[in-house]
Amino acid sequence: MLIHLPSERWVWALALFWLMGAALCHRLWLLMALALTVTLCHGLSQRPEPLADGLARQEVTLRGRIVSIEHLEGRARLSLAVSDCQSEPGLPRCHRLKNVRLDWYRAPALERGDRWQLVARLKPPHGFLNPGRFDYGIWLIDQGFGATGYVRDPDSAVRLQKGRGAAWSERWLSSRVDDDFTRRWLKALTLGDGGALESSQWALLRETGTTHLAVISGLHVGLVSGWVLLFGRFLARLFQPRCWRMVLWPWWMAGLAAVAYSGLAGFAPPAVRAAIMTLVALWTASGRHSPGVWQAWWLALLIVIMTTPLSLLRPGLWLSFGAVAVLILAWRWREKPLWWQAILRSQMLLSLATGAATLLVFEQLAGLSFLINLVAIPWVSMIMVPLALLGWLFSPVPRAGDALWWLFGQAAHLFEAALDQVRQWQPQWQPSTEQIWPLAVMAFLVCLIWLLPGLARIWRLVASLMAVTLCLGAGHTTVLHSGELSLVVHDVGQGQLIDIHTASGRWLYDTGPRSRSGFMAITTLWDDPQHFDGVIVSHGDLDHAGGVPILKTLHQVERWWAPLPDTIDVDAITPCRAGASWRVDGISFTFLWPRSTATMPAAENDHSCVLLIESAHHRFLITGDAGQDVETRIVAHYQDPVDVLVAGHHGSHGSSSQRLVDILRPARVIYSAGYLNAYGHPADRVVRRFRRAGGCQWNTAIDGAIALTSSASGVGVKPSRVVSGVERCRPGLESAR
Repeated sequence: MLIHLPSERWVWALALFWLMGAALCHRLWLLMALALTVTLCHGLSQRPEPLADGLARQEVTLRGRIVSIEHLEGRARLSLAVSDCQSEPGLPRCHRLKNVRLDWYRAPALERGDRWQLVARLKPPHGFLNPGRFDYGIWLIDQGFGATGYVRDPDSAVRLQKGRGAAWSERWLSSRVDDDFTRRWLKALTLGDGGALESSQWALLRETGTTHLAVISGLHVGLVSGWVLLFGRFLARLFQPRCWRMVLWPWWMAGLAAVAYSGLAGFAPPAVRAAIMTLVALWTASGRHSPGVWQAWWLALLIVIMTTPLSLLRPGLWLSFGAVAVLILAWRWREKPLWWQAILRSQMLLSLATGAATLLVFEQLAGLSFLINLVAIPWVSMIMVPLALLGWLFSPVPRAGDALWWLFGQAAHLFEAALDQVRQWQPQWQPSTEQIWPLAVMAFLVCLIWLLPGLARIWRLVASLMAVTLCLGAGHTTVLHSGELSLVVHDVGQGQLIDIHTASGRWLYDTGPRSRSGFMAITTLWDDPQHFDGVIVSHGDLDHAGGVPILKTLHQVERWWAPLPDTIDVDAITPCRAGASWRVDGISFTFLWPRSTATMPAAENDHSCVLLIESAHHRFLITGDAGQDVETRIVAHYQDPVDVLVAGHHGSHGSSSQRLVDILRPARVIYSAGYLNAYGHPADRVVRRFRRAGGCQWNTAIDGAIALTSSASGVGVKPSRVVSGVERCRPGLESAR
């Protein structure tokens, strides 16, 4: 199974709790460790079981209910709750499959809640894994999907039961609000439908550090309950002036408001989590046989985990409870300050704590998030959310409800416009992979220093300065020196894209694939425009040249190389010819193939530009899709051993001949192949060939992106995915078949 479960970090966390409990002989620590152990086991037991590898690309018969529908260009994307799964005789069983994500091409009219019987072709959850980028495979598992795939035979699908369609709240909202923008924000803030917002809107929120404001959070539910509580106590004081402090019904009103807000969102997990936290907080604040603050925190955490076990492994749970813990620590032993001092101190501490956690989880930093949230939090919580909820309350009254929702739409427009303006002012710098942990530790330490009670302000400042100095000193970015080389074979599926760095230069070898739907894997690699001294397109096949349009329009390329002038649609192509070379920063780049236009083979794959990269200590060879005939011609003139070989044609049996292996004797072999690709790359015979030669082998389909470095100390190889139970430098891989 290729899905990386976060069990190791949880084992270390549990071991730490048990160790502290044993060392301190404290019942509370031991109880906390026991509670964490039980809830962790419960949460992992509810984690979806991925589809068996033996069922990948096989047809199965599914019966299930449509939970959600997303209409895309030319297809519908379904979340299907599976009630029954049947595989063909002789194949592994799939009866434990609970949820799948399906694409349905030429889909009929579908409604949420429909029950269907259909034939699908599935595969286990998997996604590209590149340095500092989103791991789609882990996200699928965290969302509860055990497989992804597509409906194989749409004509044979049978509707077993018609659903009720969208929930009444969505139908009512669609009938009352015509403006699409306003409707999207209303769905996000009142119905908990984060998918209603477009990807560009989520990008804006993410880059400004305000994503927590676009969903139903504990802050929103708490504010609604607080307003209802204040209103209820006002009524109690008005009608029961002698005992208004002791009556319970205002607290019940506040609790019912929290549950109603959660119900409006269809009891989605984030809304349920917020409602549970609010109910426990109301109980604690009421003083009626209530627990202490920390006991209430633990109680709410346990209830949330037991009711929604999968939330245990989702960042949102820990960000929410971590923020509440910071606020408890911030004010537990302090006198009540002025309101503006409380807001500033709370926001500063929350920005440090949640910013560090966000940096670790999402590997992204919003430089002005502290200042942005000082304004954004009150705007959303005190203006947008009340207008949205009052609009729901008065929506049966046409003019009143319409007016409130129109004001909400204007507030949302102003909110987005302000965020967009701030994004333009905000520094575009993002930390490198080496800087993420030091920066996160620095933020946590500074937050902890200001949370500790009893310290004078001057000592807090001195300690904070020391923490910043130490962590920034440890967070330097690796710098290449003359004669050193960095090379990343990116995980782009069934294709190839290699990023090459020297001390002052950068090149790309191939641009990744482009699918029939138009998707280009290169779009997932970088958020900002990049500069390349040169791009070498080995040949014109779409799995190697698919990303050329993106490079032309979004990135800056100084020079293009390709086998022929018409290989790709760009101006001023330099033909790659054997013997052509250049030298930068002590690194030599030399083409070994093709030799000339006149002797170029007819097959497109054999046009491939074969590139040799040499430093003072190591040699790297990239052969594109060149076949064995071309390899024979190359080794007739070049016979030096190579340290790293990017296997030809993704490990196809038509490349990597025995003669090439015997002469070049590559110490390390990299396959750039797609997960469970239809071609079976890398081929069994090729894997065994390199295994007999003793070469260490890696495959982007299994290991994710492969980062290689060349320096005087040796060649370093760092895969993005650590495959459990496999040695770091293993003598061979199983083929994809």
